[in-house]
Amino acid sequence: MNFSTLKNVLTTQEHISTLPLRVSAGVIFAAHGAQKLFAWFGGYGLEGTGQWMESIGLAPGFLMALLAGSAEFFGGLLLILGLLTRPAALVLAVTMLVAIFSVHFSNGLFMSNNGYEFGLALFAISLSLAFQGGGKYALDTVVSRKLTSQ
Repeated sequence: MNFSTLKNVLTTQEHISTLPLRVSAGVIFAAHGAQKLFAWFGGYGLEGTGQWMESIGLAPGFLMALLAGSAEFFGGLLLILGLLTRPAALVLAVTMLVAIFSVHFSNGLFMSNNGYEFGLALFAISLSLAFQGGGKYALDTVVSRKLTSQ
């Protein structure tokens, strides 16, 4: 990857509107990933999550838990920092599509029935950030400026 490609990925419109989206979604994603990876916050860790994923047809379960947990945890941290926002958000959007269609869609829209409304909201936020970028208070902006000054 050359500097111009990296600059294009990091360049963002310097609006503050993405800050609450990045931080709130980042915290939610990182916490959900920590449940899957480390059994924090009442989660089941890789073994338990992997067994559950295997039971719903996402095999191999351990690998799927590792991939989903890593995408959520590390992607969430990247969103909070505003670093590599576009690629992180794109990975998180795909992760949410998998969650929606493999787990929640058949239950209908509402969360009270384990439906897809929460996943859909996180998908929309992620997709928005993938298009918009990190915004004014993102590390992407700092890195992009440094690349431009070279």
